Amino acid sequence: MADDVVKTAEKAGKKDKKEKKGKKSWFKGLKAEFKKIIWTDKKTLGKQTIAVVVISAIICVLITLVDSVALQLIETIIG
Repeated sequence: MADDVVKTAEKAGKKDKKEKKGKKSWFKGLKAEFKKIIWTDKKTLGKQTIAVVVISAIICVLITLVDSVALQLIETIIG
């Protein structure tokens, strides 16, 4: 019975070591992937930000127009 407890404890210790090694290698891989990222410069980032804001505003206006036309059409049909 005591041998079983010792064996179980040894297995648990080995498992903990494997988990620690797995975490370390995962973080090393993550760090390597971050080094591969090509970050944009401020000028490009500014242009892209402006483009996103402008397109979002245009889509907002279009959705508002479609909604008002649909509302007027429904009110006309219902009477």
